[in-house]
Parts: sequence; structure tokens; C-alpha cells
Amino acid sequence: MFSLPAISSLTWAFVASLTLFFALRWRRSGSRLPLPPGPRQLPLLGNLLDIPSDLQWEKYLQWSQEFNSDIIHLNAAGTSIIVLSSMEAVRELLDKRSSLYSDRPYAPMLTELMGWDFGIGLMKYGERWRAHRKMLHESFNAGAVKQFYPQERAATHKLLRRILQNPEDDVIEQFRRMAGGLIVNVTYGITEEGPYITMIKEAVHGFSIASIPGTFLVDTFPSLKYVPAWMPGAGFQRRAAKWRKLTQEVLEIPFAEAKRRMNMGIAPDSFTSLNLGALDDSTIGDKEEREFTIKANAAILYGAGADTTVSALATFVLAMIENPEAQKKAQAELDSVVGVGNLPDFTDEAAMPYVSAMVKEVLRWRNVTPIAIPHYLAVEDEYRGYRIPAHSVVIGNAWAILHDEDMYPDPHSFKPERFLLEGKLNPAIRDPDAAFGFGRRICPGRNMAASSLWITIASILSTFNISKATDDNGNVVELSHEYAPGLIACPLPFKCSITPRSTQAVEAIQATGAE
Repeated sequence: MFSLPAISSLTWAFVASLTLFFALRWRRSGSRLPLPPGPRQLPLLGNLLDIPSDLQWEKYLQWSQEFNSDIIHLNAAGTSIIVLSSMEAVRELLDKRSSLYSDRPYAPMLTELMGWDFGIGLMKYGERWRAHRKMLHESFNAGAVKQFYPQERAATHKLLRRILQNPEDDVIEQFRRMAGGLIVNVTYGITEEGPYITMIKEAVHGFSIASIPGTFLVDTFPSLKYVPAWMPGAGFQRRAAKWRKLTQEVLEIPFAEAKRRMNMGIAPDSFTSLNLGALDDSTIGDKEEREFTIKANAAILYGAGADTTVSALATFVLAMIENPEAQKKAQAELDSVVGVGNLPDFTDEAAMPYVSAMVKEVLRWRNVTPIAIPHYLAVEDEYRGYRIPAHSVVIGNAWAILHDEDMYPDPHSFKPERFLLEGKLNPAIRDPDAAFGFGRRICPGRNMAASSLWITIASILSTFNISKATDDNGNVVELSHEYAPGLIACPLPFKCSITPRSTQAVEAIQATGAE
């Protein structure tokens, strides 16, 4: 979020002029319908100063409860922001009216200054978006994703070996190496993960910060993108330049390496190699466009897939530390299905409803992207007697939906049992799909994310016990449960103890080294 003291008087004058300009241009809609309720606004600035720099989803829910409405309206210096805090509202607008609500708002910080304009997540809704989406769906739908099970299993077993060999290492960094290595392998067929993981981490960190509405003034006042980087108050330009370099590296470097290996005849099957191999029958112009689509989609998979998995797995560890009884129940189920000393496989999933319920609860309890990337409404619409202005930014508050007390009683507690009925998954309890976005903009990689989480969580629980760490004096180290700010909510590093459950578990892990 911008810091008021850090902005120069010149920049403030520029902002004030722009605000006045837009205010003078504004004309009240001919519609007589009222806007959705929302907090009181300041002249010109509206609610711009009310939007917090972090935990926006909690503030949005607070306003929703205060005004007894699952749809609220904010005015960010002339830009209407509509926040939806119920699944009913999301389904009606973002799903049923997806032809109106599938666009993205103009985000100059991310697209123009940082260079993420190639990404499907920020792309304007239209034919180009459909082409990108079609390719990703064909590669990662529920059936196609099974082709990557061997890579997911191998990455999980490698993680188990690393934890066994280096139990004192930061568990979040262990997860980052595993998730980064898996994504690089599946996307590009590259197994040498080291130099790429740091690149992912730094690039996605910038993306995550800049994706939160209101973080940078340039997204509210696009003309600020022309302010020179040397000007006082233009620190966003210098940050954007640094992040843009990382964005281009994510786009170009691993893709070039995958093509080099294909030309040498040593490339294994991957998203990139399989799609490039299908270009032979294309015309020259179409081939160039499709190759760029492959490169762009690969970069998004590579950039977005790793940190989201890291966040979910880190949240899983926090949940196990604070809920030892849930951990024991899952381990008892694993032992009864696969046996002590054996590792689970994807074929065991149907026989382990409690573990599956645990994965669902991890995604619900502290969801990875609490508000996801906003949608955009180009034309005026109406909902429940409220006017939704044209050019509104529309936010689905996933955190509020996944903490709905009517659907998920005691929502802040970790309870896998909420998804079960008589020992089976309960179809009456809504899956935490809101964790992956809404409507036509739902994450195309969600099937792979879910399968990767399941095999990793099941494998860790079958072989390790997770508990609080102790310091050098034997005192228990308590957890802070702090999360880093940004689009992707990842726990900050924490101490924990991960120890083998048995000698059979150690032998099972070591046996995977021959794979």
C-alpha cells in the first residue's frame, strides 16, 4: 500500500488534479436504482483511504456484516469496487452472468510496468484469452492431469527424503524446492531445479504484492505510469523495473532451455514439449502465435503454480501442529489402508475419505488467495435492486465465502470432519472451490494443484509426525500464525518438529531413492 508521507507534494498535486478531472467528468447514471451499501465516502477520494494495505478480505467481510449485505460498494477516487461476500452472489454474477463479468480491470502496474500482459490471469476477455484457456484446459483437465501423476509422486518422494536427511531445515523452503521442481519438470521437462526456484520466488513475490487492489496509486490513476523513475514519490517505477526484469526471465529462460533440449532430442514429455510438438501442421503465422501462447501459458504455470502449493502445504503443517487429534485420525486411516511402512499412491485416494477431507479443510481454513484477481464489468448491471455501475471492479471475497458460518459452522477452527457424513465425503457440504477463483476465470491448474496436495499431504502423514519445536532450553516454541501480505497468502517462516513415525517409515522413504 502507498505510504502518504513518502509521496511528494508534486505527486500529490498531480493526483489531486487527476481526481478533480475525473470528478468533473463523472455523470450520474440515468438509472434510479441505488448503489449497494458501503462505508461513508470522502469528497473526491471516496473510500480510497479506507481500503487497508493487508487483510482486505477481513475488512470487506466486516463491512458486509455491518451493512447486512453480501454485496457492498466502495468508491476508490471514482472507481467503483463491488465486493461479493457470499456464494449466492458469486454464482449469480460471476457464474451465471459470466459473459459480462469475465473481463479483467486495467492494471497498468502489472501489465505495462511489470510486463505480465502475456498472462491469461490478467488478459482481457476475448478470442486471445479463449485460445490460451483452451490449451490449458486440454492439458490440465481432470482426465489429462493424470499424465503428470508420476512427476507428482516422484517430487513428493524427493521431498520426503530431504526432510528425513535435513529435518532442521526451514520446512517452507523444503516445500518451495519441491513445488518449484515439480512445476519446472511438468511445464518444461527440466529436472535441474536450483536456478529456477529463486527466479519463481522473486517474480511471484512482486506479482502477489501488485495484484492487491489499491496497493499502487498508478492503478487508480494510470497517467502516473508516465512519471519518471527519478522523481520523488515514484518509487513504484523503480520497483516495477526490477520486477519487470524478473518477469521477462520467467517468460524466456526456461522456455528457451526446453526448446534447446527438444532440438537435441533429449527433452522428456512436458507441457511445453507436447504442445510444441503439435505445431507441425500449423501455418507459419498461426504457428508463431501458437508458440507464443505455449510460452506464455508455460510461464504462468511456472510462476503461479509453485507459491500457491507452498502456501497450502505450509498451512497444512500449521494445522497439524495445532490439531494433533486430526493428525492422528489421518494417520490411522493411512495405516489401515496402505499399512505401516508403505507409501500411499493415487489409487488409494478413494479409500481415504478423512485424508481427502483434510485436504479440503486446508484449502478452506486459510485459503491461498483470499480475494483472487478482481473481475471487471464493462456495462451497467442490476442485482437485487442495486445498480452495479459500468466499469466496476468486482471482487469475489473467497475468504468470506469459505468462512461462511451457515455452511461451515465454527469456521475459524480446523475440522476435516465437516466434510464427512457417516465415514464418507458429504456431498451436501460445498467443496472449497472458491479457493481457485470464480466463473470462467477459475484457475485452470486446479486439478493438478489438488492432486499434488493430496499425494504430498498423504505421504507426509504416513511417514512423519509433526509437532511444535523446542528451543535449546527445551521450551516449546509457540507459533505466530502470521502470513505474508499479498495476493498469495503464505505463512511466514516458523519453527516445527518433523520426525519419522517408525523405522518402517524411514525404510520406505529411503527405498524411494532408487526410483
